[in-house]
Amino acid sequence: MTLTIPTVSTLPTVSTLPALIARQAERHPSALAVTDGSTFLTYRELLDASGRLAAVLAARGIGPGSAVGLLCARSTRLAVAQLAVWRAGGHVLPLDPAYPRPRIAEMTADADVRLVLGDKALLAEVGLPEERALVLTERGTEATAETVPDAAEAAAPALLYYTSGSTGRPKGVLVPHGAVADLVTAPDAVALGPRDRVLFHSTVSFDAATFELWAPLARGAAVAISPAERPSTEELVRDVERFGVTTLLLTTALFHHLAAKQSRVFGVLRTVVVGGEAMSAEHAGAVLRAFPWLELCNGYGPTEATTFTTLHRVAPADCDNGAVPIGRPFGDARVLVLDERLAPVEPGTVGELWIAGGRLAQGYLNRPELTAERFRVLPGHGRAYRSGDLVRQRPDGVLEFHGRTDDQVKVRGFRIEPGEVEHALLQLPEVAEAAVVVRRAGQPDAALTACLVLAEGARPGVETLRTRLAERLPAHLVPTAWTVLDVLPLTGSGKVDRRALATAPDPAAASGPAEAALTPIQQAVAEAWSRALERRIADPAADFLAEGGHSLLAMWIVDDLREDLGVELSLADFLDHPTVAAQAELLERALRAADDTPGADR
Repeated sequence: MTLTIPTVSTLPTVSTLPALIARQAERHPSALAVTDGSTFLTYRELLDASGRLAAVLAARGIGPGSAVGLLCARSTRLAVAQLAVWRAGGHVLPLDPAYPRPRIAEMTADADVRLVLGDKALLAEVGLPEERALVLTERGTEATAETVPDAAEAAAPALLYYTSGSTGRPKGVLVPHGAVADLVTAPDAVALGPRDRVLFHSTVSFDAATFELWAPLARGAAVAISPAERPSTEELVRDVERFGVTTLLLTTALFHHLAAKQSRVFGVLRTVVVGGEAMSAEHAGAVLRAFPWLELCNGYGPTEATTFTTLHRVAPADCDNGAVPIGRPFGDARVLVLDERLAPVEPGTVGELWIAGGRLAQGYLNRPELTAERFRVLPGHGRAYRSGDLVRQRPDGVLEFHGRTDDQVKVRGFRIEPGEVEHALLQLPEVAEAAVVVRRAGQPDAALTACLVLAEGARPGVETLRTRLAERLPAHLVPTAWTVLDVLPLTGSGKVDRRALATAPDPAAASGPAEAALTPIQQAVAEAWSRALERRIADPAADFLAEGGHSLLAMWIVDDLREDLGVELSLADFLDHPTVAAQAELLERALRAADDTPGADR
């Protein structure tokens, strides 16, 4: 089957990111484009800085077809660097600084990366040879008066995002300029204009960053960059307030947490866009009742269709029961609901969602068989992507989500193929069999769970296995719960019974807590952990990750401790000091420092 790519004629008139930014720089050269709180760039300064860096990249051999890694914390440098790579004609592979170094090496090798741009310390950690690394300065690179003609083309790749792969190998998704241009300029999507500011707080390797960074810049709005590597919810709210943010993108799990807290952040925003998992009608209704002026949008879309395919502006009537709809396609995206024979199903009938139109990725890098399997040319519809998601289309055309056709899962907004985690587990010599499932799926405390049968004679501790897996996989792919079994349960057809594993009692919860004497501050920490983990924690040596904790639950606990004790523990400190005792010690120091502050209440 022939793989076709949309031609320029199907794309917007201005269909590359450099052209969109150049248009805004011509219209509003002195308007603020991007700030991280310490550096402020206007549209003209952003364009000029990226032009200088593009000249440096061209001199280093970067041009059309070149993959360039970007290993950089969220900052104005990141915006300059991405734009410069595109202007030189290359495409960007965003690299998460938190990824294990073997994972970064695997991705850059698969993508045949010619050069990696980034922060000096991060590049030094990776250990790249000098000819393959370029350190970014505050505005991109060293000053130069040279420029190069923009080499970006609409049908050429702009971004390369790696997603979880069922065979144990991550998939590189090539997203073309035209697809991104359609996402960020679609008139029926989220309204953005020169008076708006959007907060960029997502991980750089998460495709939500495409929307957060380039939708505002394509529309003449400003991007405010959250400077904290791992912002807590309180830091997130403060960033919204101090930058004057009007539009915020949230993962569904984080939205549910902020909604349950009735966070003040909703009171200062105009628009909140939510995506990643099914939105709770209960939480959406609570937010709309408390903040009736808020525009709340529920978004849906895979990386293969450029971040968002559909949007739904949530109304109070949507919150009467069940999950909130995922809406209708916007821009040049089109949707088809088909049965197993690829025939359209009747409205009101559940079928598989196929996505067509101008926002499709080019396919999977170096994976022609997988590309041919997931991207097909359908008679009468052209090229389409098979999402694997089950949906029902209402008579009014609005889509409702109804699960998956395969084992792929979403946990805290991250797309996870259990097969990739199982493959990594089976590389450990102590593991004979492995199955990975999600317990409490769809709940705020959903846990990616590893169910193992150990090799004969092997007796590794769970923490040892977790540490070794974390050396190979990103944090979101490392299970938070672990169960060792004598055998894996099987269905009647001889396959692993994943449903039985997912619904089995949590052994950590059933075994009961260790009893130990706790100091008052340790007791406060243990109680906050207990509320978040939904089981009693009573051991000062308890380890947060070993107890099934993850970054989102950590954010919740940090919030609770601030409210309970009146002092703040940063999210970074929380994760760097993962035991009850260690966190209590940090909090005690903070309380003593507050008492010693002149003018403090005593």
